[in-house]
Amino acid sequence: MAECDGKCDSCPSSSSCSDVKKAIEMQNAKIRENMGKIKHKIAILSGKGGVGKSTVTVNLAATLNTMGKKVGVLDGDIHGPNIPKMLGVEDVQPFADENGIYPITTPEGIKTMSIGYFLPNKNTPVIWRGPRISGAVRQFLSDVVWGELDYLLIDTPPGTGDIQITIMQAIPDIDGVIIVTTPEDVAVLDARKSAIMAKELKMPILGIVENMGGFVCPHCNKVVDIFGKGGGEKAAKELDVEFLGRIPLDIKAREASDKGIPMVSLDCTATEEFKKVVKRVVEKVENK
Repeated sequence: MAECDGKCDSCPSSSSCSDVKKAIEMQNAKIRENMGKIKHKIAILSGKGGVGKSTVTVNLAATLNTMGKKVGVLDGDIHGPNIPKMLGVEDVQPFADENGIYPITTPEGIKTMSIGYFLPNKNTPVIWRGPRISGAVRQFLSDVVWGELDYLLIDTPPGTGDIQITIMQAIPDIDGVIIVTTPEDVAVLDARKSAIMAKELKMPILGIVENMGGFVCPHCNKVVDIFGKGGGEKAAKELDVEFLGRIPLDIKAREASDKGIPMVSLDCTATEEFKKVVKRVVEKVENK
């Protein structure tokens, strides 16, 4: 297919295509300027839903925050924006002026932006097609006044579609991706697809996190492998990427998430595992 030169008879006007190109170029420039103020950008991926990707994103951010890092979380899951609730700021609305849209800041100091802040109520569905979704994500990258951050974590929806491609192609110096899976074969199968997509897009894979890697019994504190064990670690070896760690299921963690409290603020088994994961991630991106 020949590349459009903006002068074809099928265009509504001779300048319409060139106008669109100029608008895209201007937005790309704003994204480069905005993202240039952020030291490290990391996308969190999962091949399928229900593996706890948003939980991992929030707790990675909270752990980085406790280390004194300036952290932002971009909720790229337009159809399922859960980050506001999980950070305890779902009833807040962003402020905007001529400089852009200002992110919501949690009491702990984590900056966050989500389509959830703009919906009439938390039960309102976002019924959008792909191009509009990609446009919203690009606007979050270009128009949100993130300021200077050490880390921006981008929570993506499950799968290998428009949003993942938009994020990876729009951010010029993204550090890489973290892939979240649960131990069972079905989840690992889809996690491999996310890893292969990242490799095809020449995107560094920082590693794989195995979430729900065992259930911590609240009575005896023993770990029961209700979803199996080792699937994420096995996939990491097969794909020749680092296995970042295994996060167990913990009732305390579930209760904390429902209350908008990151589990790493609690004294639970998962907290120590998240600290280990974050230590590995920081070493990889800050010492490269």
